[in-house]
Amino acid sequence: MNGLRVVPARRHGQECLYVCLTDGRSVAWYDRDTARVNLLSEDRREDVLDVLRPFLTGPVTVGPPPVPTSAELARLALHPDDDLAPNRPGEALVIDLDRDPGPAHWLRPDPRRRALAAEQAVGTALDRLEGGGRYTLHSIPLPGGDRIHHLLIGPAGLFCLHVLPAHKQRVLVADPMVTVGRHAASPLLRRVRADAGRASHALTAEVHAVLAVVGPARLDVPAPSREVRVLRDTDLAGLARLGGVLKPADVEALHALARDRHTWLGV
Repeated sequence: MNGLRVVPARRHGQECLYVCLTDGRSVAWYDRDTARVNLLSEDRREDVLDVLRPFLTGPVTVGPPPVPTSAELARLALHPDDDLAPNRPGEALVIDLDRDPGPAHWLRPDPRRRALAAEQAVGTALDRLEGGGRYTLHSIPLPGGDRIHHLLIGPAGLFCLHVLPAHKQRVLVADPMVTVGRHAASPLLRRVRADAGRASHALTAEVHAVLAVVGPARLDVPAPSREVRVLRDTDLAGLARLGGVLKPADVEALHALARDRHTWLGV
C-alpha cells in the first residue's frame, strides 16, 4: 500500500479527483475535463498513477500544475480590501491587541505580545530577502480563524513559515512534538505541515513547511523533521540561497495568486 487515497471534490466549479495522504494533504489531482494529472510532488508520480489507474479514462497528461495564463492574471486585478500584500507581520495580532489590549501586568506579559514580537522579527528578516524575484506575504487569513504567519515566494520555491517565540529558552524538536522551556510538549509540527498543505492546495504548487524559532537559548533537533525545515530566525537568509526551481514568470504568477484573499477561501 502506498498510503494514498482518492477523494472526489470540486475545483473552480469542475469535478476533480484529489489524491491525498492519510493526514488529508493533497499530493495530486486528476482533472477529467482536461485529462490531466497535476502533481504537487514529482517523487510520488508512480504512486499517484497507481492509485488513480481505476479512474483514468484514456490517455492523460501528467506533470506539475499549469501556471496561470496572462488572461487569468488579468482577472486578478484586486480591490484593496482583497489584496494581502500590504499586510504587516503579525497583522492579525496587531488588530486583536488594538481591539483588546488586555491587562497591563508586567509580571505576566500578554502572550500575544510575545507572539507579535516574534512574527515581526521573522517578517523583518524575510522582508530583507525581497528583491531578486522574491516576495513575502504576512498574516494570511484562512477559513476557521487560522492563518499562515508568513509565505515566501521566489526562485527557490514557496515556503510557508510558522513562527515559534522562544526567547532565551531551550527548544527541543522531536517530530511531531516541540517542547519550549519547561512547558508541556505539543505536536506543533503537525500544524506546520497542515499549514503548508493548505497553502499547497490553494496555490496548486508544492509549498515547503518551515518552523522559524525566534531567540532560543538552545535549539535541539536530534533528527531531521519529516517535510519541515526547522530554522532559527537568524538563519532565514539561507532560504534565499537554495537552488532555483521556479522561473521568473512562475514566481510572478504565484505571487499574484497568493496575494488575493479569495484564493484562500476554500482551503
